[in-house]
Amino acid sequence: MAGPVEGEKIDVGFAGRRCIHSRNCVLGDPHVFVPNAPGEWIHPDAASVEKIVAIAESCPSGAITYVRKDGGPQERPPLVNTVRIRENGPLAVHAEIMLDGETFHRATLCRCGASQNKPFCDGSHNKSGFSATGEPALKDTPALDARNGALKVTPTKDGPLKLEGNLEIVTGTGHTVERTTRTFLCRCGHSANKPFCDGSHKKVGFVG
Repeated sequence: MAGPVEGEKIDVGFAGRRCIHSRNCVLGDPHVFVPNAPGEWIHPDAASVEKIVAIAESCPSGAITYVRKDGGPQERPPLVNTVRIRENGPLAVHAEIMLDGETFHRATLCRCGASQNKPFCDGSHNKSGFSATGEPALKDTPALDARNGALKVTPTKDGPLKLEGNLEIVTGTGHTVERTTRTFLCRCGHSANKPFCDGSHKKVGFVG
């Protein structure tokens, strides 16, 4: 991630590797996030701190970050760690994510197997024709003792995503599929038990 763009009351950062080009930031305020700009495209002083905070905290990939300098609250991890299953698309994680030596709060992770930016989504599911429901069967799982805290996300070599920590797996419409503290989620795109791994990555020769 390049250094943040400094403003008078707020600094705004951009983690290009995590960006999924949802255009949430540009649509949120094209004066702050200027599309197709030659040179600097983030202008932290072009809107209120509150507006920039709202746009950053609604960025689905977590690519937009901020540091307030006006004494206001910084972004905090959610009260409930969640992985949301997108219909025919990626996994949207909202937690205190620990991945590759970094800690951040949101990420959109590939589950089609075709991303050139693994473990992050790059939109390849749209081109590859990936098909997977966002509404898998619900499981009756007991409530967790705690629902937040650090969530360690590890893309295993040529295999699934290993997630360790308090976690609720949620459908696209908000129903809880499972509550767990350790799970393995498919990222090769071939599991017959999506979003969970069923070992299909070995049969298809998944590399990533």
